[in-house]
Amino acid sequence: MDRPPCPCGTGASYDACCEPLLAHREQAGTPEQLMRSRYTAYVRGDADHLFRTWHPRTRPDDVRPDPATRWTGLRIVATEGDTVQFVASWEGGEMHEVSRFERRAGRWVYVDGEVEVEVD
Repeated sequence: MDRPPCPCGTGASYDACCEPLLAHREQAGTPEQLMRSRYTAYVRGDADHLFRTWHPRTRPDDVRPDPATRWTGLRIVATEGDTVQFVASWEGGEMHEVSRFERRAGRWVYVDGEVEVEVD
């Protein structure tokens, strides 16, 4: 039986890739793994995962993904230390971001990022 691929683009199945993180069974081991799981949470509309993985100091009040946005792909450009540079695409545009992560209470959390948005 074929398992659906993970939206984050690793080529692995969802249940072998981001699903354990979104289901609270595992914690991300690296900033890239957390960033990929957060992209998957946007694709799947999982506000709980976004809330749990966002640093409380920088987290907005409303983290719910826009259900009208149809995400179409993720490309990792570079990773270095606690930063991940990526391009996330949706129907009608793409976002290029350099995200910063921090270890808090033994787990990685998203802090903030420098964003450049391009709309088709």
